[in-house]
Amino acid sequence: MKEIKDIIIAFDKAQKKGKQTALATVVHVDGSSYRRPGARMLITEDGELTGAISGGCLEGDALRKALHVMTQQKSMLVTYDTMDDDDAKFGVGLGCNGIIQVLIEPIDIKNENNPISFFKSITAQRQSSVLVTLYSLQDKKKPQPGTCLLIKEDNSITGQIPVLNDILIEDAKAALQNHATSFKNYISENENLTVFIEFLKPPVSLIIIGAGNDVMPLVQMADVLGWESTIVDGRPNYARKERFASACQVLVSKPENVLDQLVIDDQTVFLLMTHNYNYDLAMLRALINKNTVYIGSLGPKKKMDRMLRELKEEGIILTDQQRAILYGPVGLDIGAETSEEIALSILAEIKTVLAGRQGQFLRTGTDTIHSPSQTFIEEVRIKS
Repeated sequence: MKEIKDIIIAFDKAQKKGKQTALATVVHVDGSSYRRPGARMLITEDGELTGAISGGCLEGDALRKALHVMTQQKSMLVTYDTMDDDDAKFGVGLGCNGIIQVLIEPIDIKNENNPISFFKSITAQRQSSVLVTLYSLQDKKKPQPGTCLLIKEDNSITGQIPVLNDILIEDAKAALQNHATSFKNYISENENLTVFIEFLKPPVSLIIIGAGNDVMPLVQMADVLGWESTIVDGRPNYARKERFASACQVLVSKPENVLDQLVIDDQTVFLLMTHNYNYDLAMLRALINKNTVYIGSLGPKKKMDRMLRELKEEGIILTDQQRAILYGPVGLDIGAETSEEIALSILAEIKTVLAGRQGQFLRTGTDTIHSPSQTFIEEVRIKS
């Protein structure tokens, strides 16, 4: 989501200067690649790039093709095939051993349903959404419809679909309900089109209970990741916005009033870091029956054990499911000592949990980093 927000900012700046722009999107990958489907890059007519579609090896070629797209005002699908060891013939030298499909679209500000308009709608509210991108994989000379449909959690539908309107809306709604990205190839007597149905979550909402100095690097790193941070503390001299170098929200509150001021969704995580045992215990008591996915507690294991013991004495007995979301001591074991290193270990653990991964060394894995099933294209035959 951070990449999309950065692209919006860059686009608005380009518009003020009267620059033409194009959007490059990775719409499919077969095999290995540095970036996955959904990676995006905004390109201006004078060569300014925001975002990335690779580790730096595709950007130069994509820039050249984007300039052509801006001139012609016509979308283009580009294939980078690095399955062949002799990928130097493409002038990119990827060495990724994959086939990467990149759609490059001109941004037409006269079209109210251009990709940037979709992005602005996506980021305006904390809602899950599905973005539909349509292209012709079988015949690149045919028109490439591109980014054409947006469906949001509030059931709003935006976009103009040139073909397959009903079936695309139905499949997009299914993706929204299942929280799953998919790829489909629709085949009929008159059409052969591939669609990238992309499920998008809102950014991680990081609620940090505590405004001590050790929170500062945590907020800075979260900001780099594009996460939305909220800092909560009962001490007004600590909970001051000017102490934190980011666009985070800062609340001064007693623990019993905190949750009334927050919106909690499945991308919301909590950290107990006040260094005040009673405040952290009160927050844990308030949180335990909420629909949260992660609660981390800074401090030794004895602290978490003591809090659970006191809750039990109050008659609050946690289920296995409730215990599963508690992480105390918080963080991955990376040998962290400084506040910056501890922040790194905490954010890495949160990312691991939200991604449903184990946080192991990649070199010890027995499978590919990304399962081929994630980019499987389902063939759908449609009666004319």
